[in-house]
Amino acid sequence: MKKNKYLLLISSLGVFALLVAAAVEENFFKEWRSIQSSARNEEGPVPVMLRQVVNPSLRVADRCVSCHVSMAPGEQSVTGGALLKPHKNVVHDPSDYGCTVCHGGQGSATNKEDAHGDVHFWPSPMIPARMSYAGCGTCHATLRVPNADLMVHARNAFERLDCLACHRVENRGGTIRPGGGGMEGPDLSRVGAAGYDAGWYEKHLAAKWKIPFAGVSAQDRELLGVYLSTRVAASPLIEAKAVFHSSGCLGCHKVSGTGGDEGPDLSRAGEKDPGQVNLDLAPGKPSLGGWISEHFRAPSSVTAGSQMPAMGMSEERIAQLTFYVLSLRRRDLPAAYTPKDRMRAAKLGEREFSADGATLFAAFCSGCHGPEGVGRRAPGMPAFPAIGSEDFLSRVSDEFLTENIKRGRPGRRMPNWGEKEGGLRPAEIQSIVAYLREKHEATSARPDKEKSSGEPNVGKQLFAAACSGCHGAKGEGGEGPALNNQVLLSTATDFYLRETIGEGRRGTAMAGFLYASPARRTLGPSEVESIVAFLRTWQKGKP
Repeated sequence: MKKNKYLLLISSLGVFALLVAAAVEENFFKEWRSIQSSARNEEGPVPVMLRQVVNPSLRVADRCVSCHVSMAPGEQSVTGGALLKPHKNVVHDPSDYGCTVCHGGQGSATNKEDAHGDVHFWPSPMIPARMSYAGCGTCHATLRVPNADLMVHARNAFERLDCLACHRVENRGGTIRPGGGGMEGPDLSRVGAAGYDAGWYEKHLAAKWKIPFAGVSAQDRELLGVYLSTRVAASPLIEAKAVFHSSGCLGCHKVSGTGGDEGPDLSRAGEKDPGQVNLDLAPGKPSLGGWISEHFRAPSSVTAGSQMPAMGMSEERIAQLTFYVLSLRRRDLPAAYTPKDRMRAAKLGEREFSADGATLFAAFCSGCHGPEGVGRRAPGMPAFPAIGSEDFLSRVSDEFLTENIKRGRPGRRMPNWGEKEGGLRPAEIQSIVAYLREKHEATSARPDKEKSSGEPNVGKQLFAAACSGCHGAKGEGGEGPALNNQVLLSTATDFYLRETIGEGRRGTAMAGFLYASPARRTLGPSEVESIVAFLRTWQKGKP
């Protein structure tokens, strides 16, 4: 009995000692306490206490301000170390919105590792500081963002025309005059979200007597419109999104309901739980951003069975794409907090990408057909045709291009962009067709009324001997595209088929069969006609 009493006494003392140690550690040695002890305001040292931002509408209760005190409500004048600096000027007040709604992390935590979400059980780690603007994607859907090349041209036009002499954009520009004057024009940092006067050019011309202003060409005014429409006080995110719209990703992946179905939906890829992937497969410190970057470098190395080919991108481009993917997150918001751009995208169907042909082609088509349509080869996949080649464009009509984009190629990877959910609208398809014509200075082929005069039975034998090795015994496709395809056969003219077989297509494996070669037999014009006649026997509904 006495031994049990001693055991109870010792265990009680042990528990009491642990409670005392915990109380001392909690009340004297917490990191946030030492940080606050160095903070000052106009009245002297600030009171050391647990601080937090609570916003019931956003379901936010963040204690981040226990360390970042100057971001707490009413404490913007606090000074001290680096952690006590006030938040940079942004559209939203962090003392109202809190921190985790934009930055991620664990708002209820009070030590650095837990608060930043760098613990194995927390599904929403903090976004890396260098990519902090990715948090804007939680609520916003930036609209009409062009491809990267057009974005560069637009920015260069704004600076080349010396608009920064009068206007400020994200802390750049706005000339300071003697006596404190200057910056005659308004700050343009947020006009893409707030809107701007569409008649600005005419008003600038009318005000020449007050400010020096040279005329601006129509092309430059269009570029300025692109630049201004993307000024939403988040330039790094816009730049990253422009790179995404240059990489062909929408050809395989959906974002916000628009895009292809070959790959997984990316609409919430930035919310991926780090606990659901093997972060050790990515080099460096384990992180979701590192895993995403490695996925762009070598997809199959981090995702077993991935069909996404290694694209051979530069590290700069990978960093930009990682930035954008981290921005792909969503938060259910009350109506009072829903941004206009998200509302316009969700309710009015406005696009997050620009409607020009160059951007549409880069976003939807270049992933398979290559930049500017030069074609692409990937290990383990059939070669994707070069639809930007002169040989191709000079032999097809605009109707052929439109119908093939709209209806796709059944049985192949080319989707029916004009008929599928999340596809392209008629005006967007026309923009892509116009882009291909303008970019490659190719005119539409004349209508061909001359039908093939060959013999189908002869053509069948010739096809088996000369064509089936690449196009398949039944025209199902292989190294070459599928020819037993109803969209192709119903839109391609006999002229197109004759010219492609006889003359070939430069830059591809398709050589002209009218020309001698030691690797294959040469065909005569009548034999080419017979192959075309045989191909027509596959066309359904043809008399």
